[in-house]
Amino acid sequence: DFGLFATASAGGVMLSRILAFGFMSPLYRAASVKPLLIGVFTGGFIMMSVLSLPVLAAASLVTYHLFFGSDLPLSVFALFIVAEALLWRPFEAVVIVNNGLGKFGRGALLVIMGTALRMAAAGAFALWSDHTLAVWALFYLAANAVTFLLAAISSYPRRRVRLRPALYWRRMGDSVTVAVSEVLFYLQSEFDKLLVLAFGGPALAGIYAIVMRLVDLTAIPIRAFSMMLVQKMMRSPEMLRGLRRKIAVEAGIFSVSTCGLLAMALVLHFFPAALGRNVSEAAPLIGLALLVPGLRNLIEYQAELLYARGQTFLRILSLAMLAGIKALVLYLLIRASMSPDTLIVWLNAAFLALYLASATFTYTVLSRPAKTF
Repeated sequence: DFGLFATASAGGVMLSRILAFGFMSPLYRAASVKPLLIGVFTGGFIMMSVLSLPVLAAASLVTYHLFFGSDLPLSVFALFIVAEALLWRPFEAVVIVNNGLGKFGRGALLVIMGTALRMAAAGAFALWSDHTLAVWALFYLAANAVTFLLAAISSYPRRRVRLRPALYWRRMGDSVTVAVSEVLFYLQSEFDKLLVLAFGGPALAGIYAIVMRLVDLTAIPIRAFSMMLVQKMMRSPEMLRGLRRKIAVEAGIFSVSTCGLLAMALVLHFFPAALGRNVSEAAPLIGLALLVPGLRNLIEYQAELLYARGQTFLRILSLAMLAGIKALVLYLLIRASMSPDTLIVWLNAAFLALYLASATFTYTVLSRPAKTF
């Protein structure tokens, strides 16, 4: 059941990028550069969200029949999609607008609140008499709903929401390319869990998902840094022109990420159940993925560089290339019928190949002129 939840949630995260056809990007750019237009672009985000619902529903049905049709009831899968796409994604919009306004502390507190509410839901579910996946889906949905409502009421800027369709259509090129690139980004970062489920089964998918979720934790400080860097690059696109500065930033990201994983591996070595019984099953494998967090976070950072410079179409090409390479490499590793620990070790080489491809593409195209909002 945990493997099914992890993969269904990953699918929901990926599909949630369809919401509003990427209009969160103009909303964030407005908050960063032209905050007086937040009310206008909030109206656009709401309008585009409604218009995107049929596409989101169709994509969700295709995903369900491809990966979950024989293992998970459609009603349960739909609850996870609603939780991720219609509740958590709008919550992320609240966080992103606050970050765009420079309120990084508030944005961080909102994320902590959301995580705490999800943990509270997990604790309540553990005490509940019925431990089926369908019941957990309801708890998960409720936690995400409370998170979004509290964030919207307490932290969204008080602006009069206005509709200016003519203004929105001029931004749709950027929005759609961002939506496509976001789907591709999460395709190459979350689709691996669906592949493991399809070719390795729920048990291996559960172990793989646990390891990768712990790897994701190392990205929290990196994403905060990337958010601030993106804002600065929107105003000064050439700030990373020097080779020495590029190397220093990448070395810092890799070091922080690797140290984060080592710290988690050390804690789980002495306290395997510190993060729960499910995590304890994969605890011995965490240290085997030593290079994965740093390389994965560098790939994500390089994608953000292209977004910051307005090179969203090139970002699409990069992410599509990475998604294809990752799917092929992971498929070959799974088909080799490796044990879980051997598979995790080989992930280091897989992510090294992905990083080299990403770095070559990104730093080659960064020489092109940046596009401004």
